[in-house]
Amino acid sequence: MAASELYTKCARVWIPDAEEVWKSAELTKDYKNGDPSLQLLLEDGTNIDHKLDPKTKNLPYLRNPDILVGENDLTALSYLHEPAVLHNLKVRFIDSKLIYTYCGIVLVAINPYETLPIYGSDIINAYSGQNMGDMDPHIFAVAEEAYKQMARDERNQSIIVSGESGAGKTVSAKYAMRYFATVSGSASEANVEEKVLASNPIMEAIGNAKTTRNDNSSRFGKYIEIGFDTRYRIIGANMRTYLLEKSRVVFQADEERNYHIFYQLCASSHLPEFKNLKLSSANDFLYTRQGRSPVIDGVDDTKELCTTRHAFTLLGINESYQMGLFQVLAAILHLGNVEIKDRDSDSSLIPPNNRHLMAFCELVGVNYQDMSQWLCHRKLKTATETYIKPLPRLQATNARDALSKHIYAKLFNWIVEHVNKALITNIKQHSFIGVLDIYGFETFEINSFEQFCINYANEKLQQQFNMHVFKLEQEEYMKEQIPWTLIDFYDNQPCINLIEAKMGILDLLDEECKMPKGSDDSWAQKLYNTHLKTCSLFEKPRMSNRAFIIQHFADKVEYQCEGFLEKNKDTVNEEQINVLKASKFDLLVELFQDEEKATSPTGQVPGTGGRTRLSIKPDKGRERSSKEHKKTVGCQFRNSLQMLMDTLNATTPHYVRCIKPNDFKLAFSFDPKRAVQQLRACGVLETIRISAAGFPSRWTYQEFFSRYRVLMKQKDVLPDRKLTCKNVLEKLVQDQDKYQFGKTKIFFRAGQVAYLEKLRADKLRAACIRIQKTIRCWLAHKKYQRKRKAAITIQRFTRGYQARCLAKFMRRTQAATIIQKYQRMCVERKRYRQKQAAALAMQTMLRAYMARQKYQALLREHKAVIIQKHVRGWLARCWYKRCLYSIVYLQCCIRRMRARRELKKLKIEARSVEHFKKLNKGMENKIMQLQRKIDEQSKENRSINERLVGLENSYSAESERMRGELSRLRGFEEEAKNKTNQVTSLLEELEHLKKELSATQQEKKTIEDWAQTYRDEMEKMVSELKDQNGSLKKEKDDLNRLIQEQSQQMTEKMARAIAEETQQLETDLNEERSRYQNLLSEHLHLEEKYDDLKEEMALSSNISKPGHRRTDSTHSSNESEYTYNSEYAELEEGSRAAEDVTRGIDTSLTLKLQKRLTELEQEKQSLRNELENKEEQFQRARARDDAEFKKARGAELEYESLKRQELESENKKLRHDLAEMRQSLLGDAATGAGAPGSPAYKVLLDQLNSACEELEVRKEEVLILRSQLVSQKEAMHHRDEKETMTEPSVFVEDVSKLKDADELKQAYIGLKDTNRLLEHQLQTQRRGYDNEVEALRGELQNVKEENNRQQQLLAQNLQLPPEARIEASLQHEITRLTNENLELMAEDPTASREARVIILRRMVDLMEQLEKQDRTIRKLKKQLKVYSKRIGEMGAGQTEGQTSPGQMVDEPIHPVNIPRREKDFQGMLEYKKEDELKLVKNLILELKPRGVAVNLIPGLPAYILFMCLRHADYVNDDQKVRTLLTSTINSIKKILKKRGDDFETVSFWLANTCRFLHCLKQYSGDEAFMKHNTSRQNEHCLSNFDLAEYRQVISDLAIQIYQQLIKCMENILQPMIVSGMLEHETIQGVSGVKPTGLRKRTSSIADEGTYTLDSILRQLSAFHSTMCQHGTDPELIKQVVKQQFYIIGAVTLNNLLLRKDMCSWSKGMQIRYNVSQLEEWLRDKGLMTCGAKETLEPLIQAAQLLQVKKKTDEDAEAICSMCLALTTAQIVKVLNLYTPVNEFEERVSIAFIRTIQTRLRDRCESPQLLMDTKMIYPVTFPFSPSSLALETIQIPSSLNLGFLTRV
Repeated sequence: MAASELYTKCARVWIPDAEEVWKSAELTKDYKNGDPSLQLLLEDGTNIDHKLDPKTKNLPYLRNPDILVGENDLTALSYLHEPAVLHNLKVRFIDSKLIYTYCGIVLVAINPYETLPIYGSDIINAYSGQNMGDMDPHIFAVAEEAYKQMARDERNQSIIVSGESGAGKTVSAKYAMRYFATVSGSASEANVEEKVLASNPIMEAIGNAKTTRNDNSSRFGKYIEIGFDTRYRIIGANMRTYLLEKSRVVFQADEERNYHIFYQLCASSHLPEFKNLKLSSANDFLYTRQGRSPVIDGVDDTKELCTTRHAFTLLGINESYQMGLFQVLAAILHLGNVEIKDRDSDSSLIPPNNRHLMAFCELVGVNYQDMSQWLCHRKLKTATETYIKPLPRLQATNARDALSKHIYAKLFNWIVEHVNKALITNIKQHSFIGVLDIYGFETFEINSFEQFCINYANEKLQQQFNMHVFKLEQEEYMKEQIPWTLIDFYDNQPCINLIEAKMGILDLLDEECKMPKGSDDSWAQKLYNTHLKTCSLFEKPRMSNRAFIIQHFADKVEYQCEGFLEKNKDTVNEEQINVLKASKFDLLVELFQDEEKATSPTGQVPGTGGRTRLSIKPDKGRERSSKEHKKTVGCQFRNSLQMLMDTLNATTPHYVRCIKPNDFKLAFSFDPKRAVQQLRACGVLETIRISAAGFPSRWTYQEFFSRYRVLMKQKDVLPDRKLTCKNVLEKLVQDQDKYQFGKTKIFFRAGQVAYLEKLRADKLRAACIRIQKTIRCWLAHKKYQRKRKAAITIQRFTRGYQARCLAKFMRRTQAATIIQKYQRMCVERKRYRQKQAAALAMQTMLRAYMARQKYQALLREHKAVIIQKHVRGWLARCWYKRCLYSIVYLQCCIRRMRARRELKKLKIEARSVEHFKKLNKGMENKIMQLQRKIDEQSKENRSINERLVGLENSYSAESERMRGELSRLRGFEEEAKNKTNQVTSLLEELEHLKKELSATQQEKKTIEDWAQTYRDEMEKMVSELKDQNGSLKKEKDDLNRLIQEQSQQMTEKMARAIAEETQQLETDLNEERSRYQNLLSEHLHLEEKYDDLKEEMALSSNISKPGHRRTDSTHSSNESEYTYNSEYAELEEGSRAAEDVTRGIDTSLTLKLQKRLTELEQEKQSLRNELENKEEQFQRARARDDAEFKKARGAELEYESLKRQELESENKKLRHDLAEMRQSLLGDAATGAGAPGSPAYKVLLDQLNSACEELEVRKEEVLILRSQLVSQKEAMHHRDEKETMTEPSVFVEDVSKLKDADELKQAYIGLKDTNRLLEHQLQTQRRGYDNEVEALRGELQNVKEENNRQQQLLAQNLQLPPEARIEASLQHEITRLTNENLELMAEDPTASREARVIILRRMVDLMEQLEKQDRTIRKLKKQLKVYSKRIGEMGAGQTEGQTSPGQMVDEPIHPVNIPRREKDFQGMLEYKKEDELKLVKNLILELKPRGVAVNLIPGLPAYILFMCLRHADYVNDDQKVRTLLTSTINSIKKILKKRGDDFETVSFWLANTCRFLHCLKQYSGDEAFMKHNTSRQNEHCLSNFDLAEYRQVISDLAIQIYQQLIKCMENILQPMIVSGMLEHETIQGVSGVKPTGLRKRTSSIADEGTYTLDSILRQLSAFHSTMCQHGTDPELIKQVVKQQFYIIGAVTLNNLLLRKDMCSWSKGMQIRYNVSQLEEWLRDKGLMTCGAKETLEPLIQAAQLLQVKKKTDEDAEAICSMCLALTTAQIVKVLNLYTPVNEFEERVSIAFIRTIQTRLRDRCESPQLLMDTKMIYPVTFPFSPSSLALETIQIPSSLNLGFLTRV
């Protein structure tokens, strides 16, 4: 393809840049062949003229399309070159926060310098079993690929992790080993995988240090071989080390540290066990303070030492060895502080008594004088003599440092050797996976021997890498049968020859080391003379004669020759070594014991490595101390490296290249310069170059067709996809060298995919333009039509409006004329009528005035007479009432005093101790008293009811009597009026006889004035009373409204509280159920594991027992797990005793399992009890809340109605009294009417007294009627007396205050206050009575419960043997006495102390007796157990072996079978005891579920088993009941263990187990389960045994079967979910397939054998139909379906979160369509209400998130409000992974993701990324009674149950 076709306007290219390495630019002008430059536009808007190289005319690199940027595999890029690789890595790292990327077979890992949540166990489970290309790049994917290839190809694997310091090599290797340890498990009893992981802290402590580039840099290389057995489980590991940097022990650069272990010891020097090491701060030692950075931020060295010591212990290095190691390390630190001073220019000395040297000698156990001498001297040997030569200070210091390095190297090798010993097992290794953690290519300002060895190793590794990549490329071409030519790639063999060949650099170095006067300078001259002119890869620096340059594969490196010889020799003073060998310290001697065997020290200088076992031994004939025969460090390293290469070549390698993004350890910061340097050095770009040289882009024919279908015409599409693709490609790409057709794939040259993408984008863009044109035309036409229609409508409405306006004007004109006519007529008529009315008014007023004057004169005279009469009568009555009040008050005081004395006497008597003892006398007989008390209470309830009826009758009679009394009083009132009239006439006659007229007239005038004043006051009082009455009414209304509001608020609050408490209780209940069911699952797993171990032990022991096979203890019965705990303990002891028979078997694991089983049983029992308590508390709380609510509501309503009635009656009474008072005052105007004895005074006083008495009587009657319903007779009498004595005094006192007429108002106010006081007292007494009623009801309920409990205990005791009866009675008596004691103590703690001591003593005695009896019973049972087992082993028969453990072997009970006629069939089946095995075998073990489900009624086995159980219950055979239930449970477990993978079998027995459980409940006799039974079914209830505990055991069995059913379904659905829900395109053509690169993902096109959504729906339908055929409860089916949908949603979402290629808009549409199909399936099956749809909510929201807009803040708010079921981590992950499939889609910006994170910051949620696919919802089994009558069930002959007899 010509350059002019690619380098066109708007094409984007990469140009070099000094800062960013590569910069993107866009062409502003088409390029033509021959143009010297390109016109470019940079991204910042700058226009430049890019000059082309006039010699090469090379054009800049083209940039890939945006849809290819951010790909998982770099080889998927169309243009493969350095800028494309760098940009793709940068986009993934910075924008998407993805640190892993594939580059062909290499995994590129960029260090994020931040802890990421992508290494948890959920991520490991997600990658386990997946193909490498199906998931996003990850270190776990590489580990899984290695593990899978090891199992599939039967070939050893290697994972090579390389990179420079700080790139994350150690962490990557650590995670790879963690993955193997997690997915494979351990094959031995000891967890080897934990030991493998535990080796990491040790190696990091002794081999890692802080550098300027990394806080935890590995200063050595290591290769760990993880061994696997034939089942591919970890059995052990082995470690090789390379190139330990020993120079770091004695020297560190600025901002660096020594090895971590030294600082850990210094930080822990304060610990008591480290006092003898004489350590202090790290700044006090030379070897730890040179870097001036002793502390690492965020690292606690003390805690790290604890971790290191724990790892030592885990690997078997005991405490004494650990302290020895720490002693040697402390000695090294002290040796570094030994100060050597000059004696003269040629000698040196150590000052005497140097404390650090003394500490060193004391720690290592050597002589001080010897060490002091040989640190400053050395021994020279000649052929005849030996000389001791003093050393200058500098040489002595170097010798001291060399000794320190040598000791540390020995210690390092010793630790590695012991770690390997701890990781080696005796099991034969089948295969292994090696993990190589080694430094990458290094170049510094000063490069020495260390860097030379490192780069030499990387040259070898790069050569092996190139050969492997080239080999894979050739294999791919040969597999596809396409022609290929030899790909030219860089071969670094010349550079390797320069280093290791004969006369190479290492060879010359070893030769120079053998020369007596060899030096670095002479060695450099030899290098120049040998290689400078012969090898182009070797150069000499211009400005130096002591350095050389080597052209490595990554870069040129200049090495300084200084120190090469010394480091290669690795010389140590032999006399110093001899001193150390003579040490008294055993560990030090052990470190140096191989000195005599090896030809040279195995320790290395910086750059040395290898373990002790890699040391090469000399010939036996040579002298061991001869220097010329010692292996140099370079030779050792070359040999160990060759051994490593041989190992790697014998395995299948997997490559991980770690990249350091910046030098400042900044999180997610990318430095392009540093990244490019490392990419060039680690071989990633070489991989790209090799791929680009061939055919890097590869498509299957189906994927190519699916992607580029838009470029084809309809006639081009043929049935044969391969032929179609060939025809299209020949038209689209003219140059046939740009592609090749293989067997299954199309191979493209670099750039061809980008060209095809450009053609596709152009075609789609043209189609979009055509669609836009058509739509815009349609929109414009629609807009014109709408405007035209709107104009016509406006015209019509305008013309109509104008016509209406004209008509309106004409109507208004006519109306105005008519209005004027009528208005004038009205004005004249009004004037006439006004004149007429004025004349009539004047006449009326004049006549009325004259009549009123005459009437007023007559009225004044009459009123004066009446006032006199009433005033005189009132005065007489006042004097009489005062006398009466005094008498009554005196009587009340005397009676009250006597009553108080009597009450005080009764209280004293009640509180006395003697009285308390009398009350508590006879506690032993209280059971019988309680029974009598129940009878008395029932009689008393009947008497109370009769009394209530009598009181109602008496109340009606009393009402009639009061009415008669009222009529009689009214008669007296009339008579009093007549008498008053007589008195008035007599007074008038007496007045006429008086002679003094003036006095009479004056008196009359005075009376008239007073009467006028009184009348005014009374009128004023009446008005005030009216106002008060109105205010009272208003107050009453306000109170009513307030009461209603409060009651409504209280109702709402109570309902809300009840709802919240109910929800919380339900949540707690579900959590408890989940925990309980998880424990059941774990228990089942342990049981199965225990069974397997038992079988293995039985096979290994080869012990045969003819005629008898012992049933496994754990499978004998679940009944013993819950019902007989003591029997379970005896069973465990019996099983241990039986196992002791077989000698030589390791019983430690069995004992651990048994102990764990016991703990699990106890925990399960406690959890069950807690669950039952929770449920009971929940039910009790709900019932109590309902009762309290109803009671409170009823009391409020009753109180409101009573108060309303009282207020209304009071108002009516007050109105009536006021009317009578007004009539009485205005009735008669006699002169003496106002006297105290006058009728008005009497009427007022009588009415006030009658009102008070009537109100008092009414309130007392109300209180009596309410209280007598619940209270006792004595309490009622006491309260009536009290009220009679206290309350009336208030009214009498109020009445006595009416001294004059002004106090009438005060009397009324007093009456009102009295009413309020009575209301308050009424409320107080009502509350008191209600409390008493509640207490009495509670006491009555307790008595009833106690009675029922006594009856149940009595019934249970009658069924127990005599010994058990005594035990149960004692236990019950202790419990009863304890409860009563607590009650007495709560009532009166002081008085009950003595009684409590007595009861406690009795309890202690009873408990001691109980324990003695319990021990005796256990001993006897144990003996009986041993005897029964011995009898069983001797072949006593199989029947006894089937009994449950701990069961008493009594004589069998043979029930008498009464023959019945067929019509009297009772729904029972009888069988003989010896037929029980046959029954279980035919009905459970050999039953075929399919035949039963199709031909017979659902649940038939359960019905048959229950009918057999009914007969055993009917004949009262407890042994038969136990053995039948035990055999049933064990047989079901056995068949499920055998066929647990068969869904049909598991579903069948889940349905039958649930039906059997429901039958046990339905026919248990409990009223709660008998509500829906027929009368005939109630007759079939169990009569002799309570199987509630067995129901719990069977319920647990059902839970286990349910969990097995879920696992079985999960295993079937798991392979279908990802393919059907994500990968398969249900809507064809919506999503196009993008290029995939070398790591091929699973195709989304449905091939044969590929699962689709229809496969999932068919499987779900099969599950549903199978469960329905088996008769599974509908509620249980709903729970199963809910769990199925949860698994589908969780697995789909987890894969979506780990696959970048699935996060696109089109994939979101596919997922939503698939979810809608699942919902449609639910709707068809009628399961929409089962909660399954809600489990898919996270997946639905993730699909919606892929489809919504993701640009503005409004979009962010919408996403936050929509994605409530997703966590913040999941939302951010989806947004980061979102990848456009077409150019028309846009990526999510970083700013938008930051906005989402800010808005979701306050969410309280789990940080976990993936959903838990192993989570199982807690299952419940709602009671479902059967309407099937047992007597109608027929047993088919196909079941072979002819031995059963119908009864």
